[in-house]
Amino acid sequence: MGLYITKSKHYILLIIKSQSSRFSSSLQSHLHSSMASSSSSSSIDFSTAILIRVDQSGKGDFNKIQEAIESIPPNLNNSQLYFIWVKPGVYREKVVIPVDKPYITLSGTKASSTILVWSDGKDLLDSPTLTVFASDFVCRFLTIQNKFGTGGQAVAVRVAGDNAAFYGCVITSYQDTLLDDDGNHYFKNCYIEGATDFICGNASSLYERCHLHSLSPKNGSITAQKRTSATEKSGFIFLGCKLTGSGLTFLGRPWGAYSRVVFAYSFVSDVVAPQGWNEWRDPSKKDTVYYGEYKCYGPGADRKKRVKWSKQLSNDEATVFLSKDFIGGKEWLRPAPSHFKNAPKSNPT
Repeated sequence: MGLYITKSKHYILLIIKSQSSRFSSSLQSHLHSSMASSSSSSSIDFSTAILIRVDQSGKGDFNKIQEAIESIPPNLNNSQLYFIWVKPGVYREKVVIPVDKPYITLSGTKASSTILVWSDGKDLLDSPTLTVFASDFVCRFLTIQNKFGTGGQAVAVRVAGDNAAFYGCVITSYQDTLLDDDGNHYFKNCYIEGATDFICGNASSLYERCHLHSLSPKNGSITAQKRTSATEKSGFIFLGCKLTGSGLTFLGRPWGAYSRVVFAYSFVSDVVAPQGWNEWRDPSKKDTVYYGEYKCYGPGADRKKRVKWSKQLSNDEATVFLSKDFIGGKEWLRPAPSHFKNAPKSNPT
């Protein structure tokens, strides 16, 4: 996916300044990264968004991210794009994007300085720091952490809404870091860190140029994909990614009997066990999972000792996994907005 470049950055900058003197012009250096240029909805003007500012110093519209989300009116047929601009800081809160608030973009300046963090664990569905139920959600340049530690399931991000995209984000925890739950999703230039099943769920997701870092001392697993039948279209595709870490880990193990994961054109360090894949104490799944590798490289990519029930994909077999068509991306991935306006003020009651 190429960069989205507007024809007139100077003109856009003037528009933003005219809408709000408090809105930092540094946003412009972040608006044009890695977003596709089409959408399934013709009723929404994706070039223009209502701008909501979050700033802990009190100079924004809200001090907390969740407050900004709650200010957006619920509307399943939303015809308006909302852009929540989070100023640098450490935001200690849980955030939920409800199902009735689609078309929200949550954006920081850069992930290293804009951090959303919480500490909760032992329950897969209740632990996430960020939970996304709404469709057409975009997250940009944020670090999202669950600091619970090694004591059990501790999700940093749960994505259960359709058509969600993450760009330049850092997502960290230990177990079940990213619950890539359901729907079509896209991750680009993200750093994802964990030890046990740290990318799990049953979504149809494409990870492009992401850095996956394992903390597992031994017998960890990067993925635990949950596809439960041969007819489901779900699966995790890793395209041009980088796999690093300490200790030893597997590329994946099957949460569902028909688990599907493919690594293509990716650098695989020696953190990956020579066997590559694990059947999760259920030999029957060897006959139904789909675990493939295609033109990967690095010391951990040697397939000489790979389990026989994994695949070295041919060119023809790999083709279906090598583009955004796998997630229907041409229908819903959208460019960053180039014009902004303030949210309408509510009338006093």
